[in-house]
Amino acid sequence: MSESFPRLSARTRRFTLGVPRGFTISPDGGRVVFLRTKSGTDPVTCLWELDTETHVERLVVDPRTLSGDEEHLPPEERARRERSREGAGGVVAYATDTDATRACFALSGGLYVVELPTGRARRLETPGAVIDPRLSPDGRHVAYVTGGALHVQDLASGEDRALATPESATVTYGLAEFIAAEEMDRMRGYWWAPSSDALLAERADEAPVHIWHVADPANPDRPATAQRYPAAGTPNAITELYVLGLDGSRVAVPYEEEYLATAAWDEHALSIVTLTRDQRTMRLLTVDPATGASTLVREDADPAWIDIVTGVPAHLDDGALVWVAGSEGGHRLFVGDRAVTPPTLQVRAVLDVDHDSVLFSASGDPTEIQLWTWDGHSLLPVSTRSGVFSGRMSGGVGVLTEQSLDTEGVSTTVVKRDGMAVPIPSYAERPGLDLRVSIGRSGRRELATAVVLPSWHQQGSGRLPVLMDPYGGPHAQRVLNRRGAFLESQWFAEQGFAVVVADGRGTPGRGTAFERAVLNDLATPALEDQIDALHGVAEQYADDLDLTKVAIRGWSFGGFLAALAVLRRPDVFHAAVAGAPVTDWRLYDTCYTERYLGHPDEQPEVYENSSLFADASKLERPLLLIHGLADDNVVAAHTLRLSSALLAAGRQHSVLPLSGVTHMTPQEVVAENLLLLQVDFLKKSLGVTS
Repeated sequence: MSESFPRLSARTRRFTLGVPRGFTISPDGGRVVFLRTKSGTDPVTCLWELDTETHVERLVVDPRTLSGDEEHLPPEERARRERSREGAGGVVAYATDTDATRACFALSGGLYVVELPTGRARRLETPGAVIDPRLSPDGRHVAYVTGGALHVQDLASGEDRALATPESATVTYGLAEFIAAEEMDRMRGYWWAPSSDALLAERADEAPVHIWHVADPANPDRPATAQRYPAAGTPNAITELYVLGLDGSRVAVPYEEEYLATAAWDEHALSIVTLTRDQRTMRLLTVDPATGASTLVREDADPAWIDIVTGVPAHLDDGALVWVAGSEGGHRLFVGDRAVTPPTLQVRAVLDVDHDSVLFSASGDPTEIQLWTWDGHSLLPVSTRSGVFSGRMSGGVGVLTEQSLDTEGVSTTVVKRDGMAVPIPSYAERPGLDLRVSIGRSGRRELATAVVLPSWHQQGSGRLPVLMDPYGGPHAQRVLNRRGAFLESQWFAEQGFAVVVADGRGTPGRGTAFERAVLNDLATPALEDQIDALHGVAEQYADDLDLTKVAIRGWSFGGFLAALAVLRRPDVFHAAVAGAPVTDWRLYDTCYTERYLGHPDEQPEVYENSSLFADASKLERPLLLIHGLADDNVVAAHTLRLSSALLAAGRQHSVLPLSGVTHMTPQEVVAENLLLLQVDFLKKSLGVTS
């Protein structure tokens, strides 16, 4: 008997194992370094290299030969993986020198350097478990963090010294603090100078951040874990920047804003990007590394918020600034002071700058993410088929990844200067589902919507119970033209549901006005748009949807939306599964929450409107709350407090606590059975017998 989809999805980390990722192209375009596991069920990530001339692929590092123990990761590395949603093990991250002749990585807290031409790897002696190692551009030194201290080791002599050591237990050097990693997509806390003789390093002091205690009730003999969590309206960590020279010098780089969004150091400038706490003003500054003095390059402001875009700032060979900013209702690519993309093309990220060319991803249609280049004179499309694309570019050679509804998995291709395409194979498992997904627009606002029907259903042959399957929150999408986005939805459809996935206001790809419609209200627009999409789809599939049996499920923001739906609109929604839901936005973090709702002391009514507690007495539909008790992102207090409010109101509901489970639910058995339990709950709640 073949393995069930829930079990296979869990074993394959949702079919991500075996997929090539983490690409580095050598400056001459001759080699591509990347990560991949050996099979679609192998959780151990290896380091590989492809010769673009001979098309020969070579295994460089297999962690199994290095005796790495994934069960003994330092806690900082576990936290980093949780922030980056990393589900695999082995060499999950690496860094190279400029020429891509050496690479370094951490494995089970140990520091390794590998010579890429020969594949010879060696472990370096360090005073403690290693986090985030990075080679200097010239490949002669490796920097890393251990015990909150930023170290540099000379690879020739083995001399190891701390450039900065924490002054107290709440201080770290060289690590991204919680907010940067969780909400700003900044996973690093230090940057090498292009000359390899200094580093820009973040000093983070969490002393002002309030302490929360996360307990494990299933193991009462263990003490609760104390963690610093910056909830909305409370203090953040204090971040500072220093230029640390290998000669022992230390230069402060002062800035006024609350958040350090990112930094970059190339041959043209040392740049930092800062953001005010209300996130309405972003400043790009260049820094003199000798004095720490900064000069304002540009300032962007928005009455709602400013978006952080990955890949910028960057510079062309002639020093022209590459930037992305909101302009005329769109997210636009700027080169110098000139916008080079139209406002109708929503720029998602800058992926690479190769001499005078910029590779970036952008959306004309919100369900597509295409690749484009700016070559100094004109915009050129790189991807020409419908789908979701990403890529890298260096030395005139590109790496393109492609996903679509028409093909399974992720396709990766190296495109050489002469246009020849060299595939990098994926070893991912096939889901074994016959996808039946239709993407279109629905409702008054023409929302991007996917309708997923059972493969066995004959359209018009009978009405199916409906399952809304949204995320629904800002800055994230579910409706994208790729099969991987709908695997779980299709499996739910195979159980007898017509599944509807809709992206409402706040989601990206449709311009700034659409995204900012959720300002000061995370509840009303999100819920209205799910109902709007449902009714729009019901008009298109009048003989296939049974609106007397409508359920909704979701995780994280989707969990909030699912609970919100049955509490506020029981006339539309008849059952809900809410996984790891945010129930009171005062309990969620500063950066995300205040971006949309402002400061809770200044706008308490806004928080009340987006909270679920006041609606507890309205519950009249079946509600299943699921929460990992080890979740350090949306802590279990969200679900427990809502459950208490429901109990106080005399409202029946179900709670499924997951002992030892974080926000990611990476455990195989947990991930598998969660799907099975949800189907069982939904069918019973809706009275579905077949």
